[in-house]
Amino acid sequence: MANQTRQIVQDSLKALLEDDVFLPGLQGDAREQAFTSLGAILSTPNHVHKSFLRIALENGNVVRIPAFRVQHNNALGPYKGGIRFHESVNEEEVMNLAALMTLKNALHDVPYGGGKGGIIIDPRSYSVKDLHLICKKYVQYFSDIIGPDKDIPAPDVGSGEREMDWMMAEYKSIRPGQPYKGSFTGKSVVNGGSLGRRDATGKGVYFTFRYMIHDFIKQQKSFLQSTENAFAKTALQFDGRPLTLAIQGFGNVGSVTALEAYQCQHLQKKVVAVSDRNVTLYNSDGLDIPGLVRFTALNNGNLPETEEQLKQASIKAVIQDRNNVLYLDVDVLILAALEDQIHQNNMDKIKAKIIVEGANAPITSEGDRYLSDKGVIIIPDILANAGGVIVSYFEWMQGRETQFYTEDQVYQLLLNKMKSTMDTILPTYFGDPLPLRQNCYIHSVMKLSTVLYRQGKLY
Repeated sequence: MANQTRQIVQDSLKALLEDDVFLPGLQGDAREQAFTSLGAILSTPNHVHKSFLRIALENGNVVRIPAFRVQHNNALGPYKGGIRFHESVNEEEVMNLAALMTLKNALHDVPYGGGKGGIIIDPRSYSVKDLHLICKKYVQYFSDIIGPDKDIPAPDVGSGEREMDWMMAEYKSIRPGQPYKGSFTGKSVVNGGSLGRRDATGKGVYFTFRYMIHDFIKQQKSFLQSTENAFAKTALQFDGRPLTLAIQGFGNVGSVTALEAYQCQHLQKKVVAVSDRNVTLYNSDGLDIPGLVRFTALNNGNLPETEEQLKQASIKAVIQDRNNVLYLDVDVLILAALEDQIHQNNMDKIKAKIIVEGANAPITSEGDRYLSDKGVIIIPDILANAGGVIVSYFEWMQGRETQFYTEDQVYQLLLNKMKSTMDTILPTYFGDPLPLRQNCYIHSVMKLSTVLYRQGKLY
């Protein structure tokens, strides 16, 4: 578990230890011992599995590719988490992401534990045949630990429904005659996937922001005006006025979030900047997001990088360095790329007053403290980007019941679930000085602690 996550978990446990109303049956030395146990359980994974996948590449070379599957905690249900295909994957990162999944599922009351996988590759550097073999080998190496009721992988950065289809097919081959539909989620619809799964994370990211700034402010305006909370004062600045948004990352999450923002009828806003791994595009009058989505679909996911490409796509924008998206003078910054994007070396350059974490852990602990102390509202990953795992749960359930929801039904269920979580969390957040991340962690740790206590796991 990364230092930031570990520290927030420990801070949450300390706050709960001092709350006599929480777990009142634990008192004195027994209470101290139980909370020491909780700290150990939640800060370490149950299992860390790793292997080197032996792959005979299409070009004739034989390589060995490091791969991981971390199972953090299954107190609430089977382990659940994506498999990341990226050259920066490492064991510490996968352990931290697995811990975040445990906390995320607890926060949103999804009956899963936390897991995560990773393969250290740049998928762009491999042929389709090579990637197919890598997926098969991953399942072969980890087939004993995954399954519909044990550990259910899903897509993550660098992977998608194609890879999940391949992996499910291999699992079916290895386990003939056994249930297999729920072994992986994020599959294509024809292979038992759920309508709406691909767009679920991006839609959830935008919905959390929209619900806070539109629905919640309107419902609770008198409460927000009556409190001295710094975050409430920040939120009220945006009530009813036009907003400018910048989005870092234009992949599956960022592009869907951008399109949701572009089409939203609830708020006056415009997306003035988007970025990918190569470039930032900026237009103070607002970007043509549907046009950019069409361009990336035809160009391997890449945004226009030259004036010629902008002209070809009929897009009006200024081309800037890819990192400039972080430092623009905008109201809202949505981080939908990778981890550690805002840190101690650039945190003082951030101008946005609302930051939404579409990616996992895009702000370091130093950046989080610095910006929160300035009254910046940070909607954390644990709250904002849970759409994928929530709809994965719907997919898992649909596979077990062999009845399927329409896309509209899926999105309505998703938004109802996220709304329920925010209605629980936001009143507390705007009523005390703790950042939203800490409020979310306290809620998650409270749920996990209660379950672990009831299961007799603390002594």
